[in-house]
Amino acid sequence: MTVTIVPFDATDPAAIDEAYRVGAAANDADVPDFPPFCRQRFDAMVHHPFPGSVTLWALARLDGVPAGYLALDLPQLDNTENATADLIVHPAYRRRGVGRALHEHCLRLLREQGRKRVIGMAVSALAGGPERSEAGAAFAAAVGAQPALHEIRRRLDPTGVDQAALDALLADARAHAGGYRTVRWHGRIPEEYVADIAYLDGRLSTDAPMGDLEWEAEQVDAERIRGTERALAARGRRRYHVAVEHEASRRLVAWTLLDVGASADWHAFQQITIVDPAHRGHRLGLLAKIENLRHLLAHEPAVRAIDTFNAAANGHMIAINEQLGFRPVDGWTDWQLAI
Repeated sequence: MTVTIVPFDATDPAAIDEAYRVGAAANDADVPDFPPFCRQRFDAMVHHPFPGSVTLWALARLDGVPAGYLALDLPQLDNTENATADLIVHPAYRRRGVGRALHEHCLRLLREQGRKRVIGMAVSALAGGPERSEAGAAFAAAVGAQPALHEIRRRLDPTGVDQAALDALLADARAHAGGYRTVRWHGRIPEEYVADIAYLDGRLSTDAPMGDLEWEAEQVDAERIRGTERALAARGRRRYHVAVEHEASRRLVAWTLLDVGASADWHAFQQITIVDPAHRGHRLGLLAKIENLRHLLAHEPAVRAIDTFNAAANGHMIAINEQLGFRPVDGWTDWQLAI
């Protein structure tokens, strides 16, 4: 058996198609409760990378058959000693040297680019949860990576939410949030809010638990926010926001985001939720999340599953999510490899 590795980019639609088919097969095998692997999202990852990032792509073939791919993301504005990697092998071709060949190719690229560490994520089963392949974690350990951050995915079925209990939680949150008001929108962030959202978005990499990950604070400004919006729009993500304004200062001091992809109208991701440290203790996170859940469902009534990821150490946010009805599904580990 011979493994060949060939770089590709946006000018090679055949290689993009072959890599997409590998990703779709891996998605179906490894996380079968996820939405179908989205073709629009995958194409946009190649053609419309996020601002401040360069992605290097490579396709692995086993005896001429597409068997795996590498997406190596190289931050350009911050974390310039770091990289993140998606190394995906088709389930039918695992344990045949494909992953190892892609890994060696990845190491060569990292050294050429002067990067000192690379981070990748792998799923694992939780006790009492659905079965999950341990191939990703086993491979990461075998190449010398270290588990740096443990996360748990939780899922909410909004059709099973006790609306009376949610009303009570919302009323209690509002009672603690005197001097604040919520604002909502979907899609593009209104111009009057973009600077505040950039500040809050930038706090996530410093405020959220990061475990042993060596990751610098990200430099986020209005221009980067607008570039991210364009990249998400190209991926077909429909985005729903609720923010909390401090009435005295007229600043947004909390923000949460839910989004729905192009491949499944029944599924959403709970994305960022952040509260400025100076305004914590007023239940603003709970207030924003409940209002945004209802905001989402008013526009996306087909949603039947909402997934969110939290660091296992993030007890405060986990408590809020479990109040809303989110329940654990599986574990996810960020593995970090020093070069």
